[in-house]
Amino acid sequence: MSTIAASSSSDRRLSLAPLRTPLAAALLLGLGLAPGPARADLRMCNLTASKVGIALGYRDPQGWVTEGWWDLTPKACETLLKGALAARFYYVFAVDYTRGGEWSGRSLMCTKDSEFTIRGVEDCLARGYDRNGFFEVDTGEQKSWTIQLTDPSQPGTPQP
Repeated sequence: MSTIAASSSSDRRLSLAPLRTPLAAALLLGLGLAPGPARADLRMCNLTASKVGIALGYRDPQGWVTEGWWDLTPKACETLLKGALAARFYYVFAVDYTRGGEWSGRSLMCTKDSEFTIRGVEDCLARGYDRNGFFEVDTGEQKSWTIQLTDPSQPGTPQP
C-alpha cells in the first residue's frame, strides 16, 4: 500500500493517510534544497521506472483552478509552477501510464483527457469534465517545494 510522507530541511517525516492505488509506490514530498542560486518553484520529480501524467490543483486570487497534463518520463523532473509559491496547499492527481494505476486522494477536482486549465471545482460532470480525487500537498508555507514520485522496489529508495 502506498503512503505519503513529508520531509523538510530538518528531515522530519510525517506519515499521512494511505493512497488508494494499485501501484506499489510511495509519494515523498520534500522541500527542494540544493546548493547554488535560490529558485522558488513547485517541481515534480518522477523517480519511478514509469511514464506518469500529472494534474495539479490550487487556489489563486480568482478561485480554484486545475491544470494538466504534465508528462514525466522516468527519472525526470518538471517545474509545474514557476516563482515563489503563493499558497500553502496544492493538490495532485497522478496516473501511471506504463503500469496502470493512479495516485489520488479525497479532494474532488475537474480534469479532462487532453491538456486543460479549468476554473472551478464544482459541477465537473455537468460542465463536460471528468472528476478525480486529488491528494493534498502541504508545503508548510515554503516558497519552493519539490514532490518526488518514488518506487519502493528500487534499491536505495528512502521509505516513509
